[in-house]
Amino acid sequence: MHKKDQMTPNERLGAFMTGKPMDRILAMPVACSMSGLALGMTHKEKRSSAVNEANAQIACYERFGNDLAVVEYGLHGVGMALGSEMTDPEDAVPAIIKYILEDLDDVDNLDMSKLELKNDKAFQLHLEAAKLIIEKIGHEVPTGVLISGPFTAAASIYKTENLLRATRRNPEKLHKLINFCNEALKMICKEFIKEGVLILLCDPIASGTILHQKQYREFVLPYTIELMKEIHEAKGMVCYHICGDTTSIVSDMVKSGCDMLSIDNRVDLEYTKQMVGDKVPILGNVDPVEVLYLGNQEDVDLAVKNCIQKGYDSPCGYILASGCDLSGNLPLENIDQFMESARKYGKWPLDPANFK
Repeated sequence: MHKKDQMTPNERLGAFMTGKPMDRILAMPVACSMSGLALGMTHKEKRSSAVNEANAQIACYERFGNDLAVVEYGLHGVGMALGSEMTDPEDAVPAIIKYILEDLDDVDNLDMSKLELKNDKAFQLHLEAAKLIIEKIGHEVPTGVLISGPFTAAASIYKTENLLRATRRNPEKLHKLINFCNEALKMICKEFIKEGVLILLCDPIASGTILHQKQYREFVLPYTIELMKEIHEAKGMVCYHICGDTTSIVSDMVKSGCDMLSIDNRVDLEYTKQMVGDKVPILGNVDPVEVLYLGNQEDVDLAVKNCIQKGYDSPCGYILASGCDLSGNLPLENIDQFMESARKYGKWPLDPANFK
């Protein structure tokens, strides 16, 4: 437990979920992609082994006292397992350079067995990392896995621009592809849930910045509802996040059945609270780029204060978080400040006088 806290993250989360008092607000800077920085590792070094991935998360927790450790199955994990070719950068997240599915008519040739735990070494690595984290610090802090939603998983198999074109030109085959991805995600999520890992479902290609509300309702929401149901039947918990501007679909996102809703910094917290705050806890939404990556500690302090001011009285509860995963050579001092400001403005009982 961090020296400046009076409760462990597990105790704090338990109190949050049952409406009991806490020492401070829950605070979750999503320190996933950049977590190796806490040990001086590059992203490539961090992702090279389960031990490195686990140690990076443990080091983040020991330094920051953040309320969630995160392993990275990732947004491209499904495509990688099937054979989409990736870059291998030293200091960044790998990107797709060749998609395994070039023609949507070949969707029936995709091999689900490649996604099974026994056949996917990357899957094995991330699951082992989660086990190591839980073994070392699981008595204090929950562990989540960052994993793609069904539409983004499809975009790791079939080029995004072609995927979007298919919503109009070949919807029947596109539905087949998304359904395939959804079945794979059900299987993958269940393996993490067995180990006590929370599901952090992220579907950035389903963003309102990319899709119209009608497209979201046709190609994303039905599959997400189905996936959430399977996760809950397996006794799992889901935090649902879509990057970009999801203002038009915030209410639809909650219809998925998610346990918590995370919003990007492009969505107003006040608006989200008004629309869905009485339905689910909301997380958000300190700007990960302009504030946490490019800003200074004063910027971070102000952003945290503003977010708490907007979200603290959300009916189902509010969790301070970054608007998305933190990546790049982000100053660790800014995460230190994020947590310090959470302790300052989010001290329990929450008092609006603290952040006016």
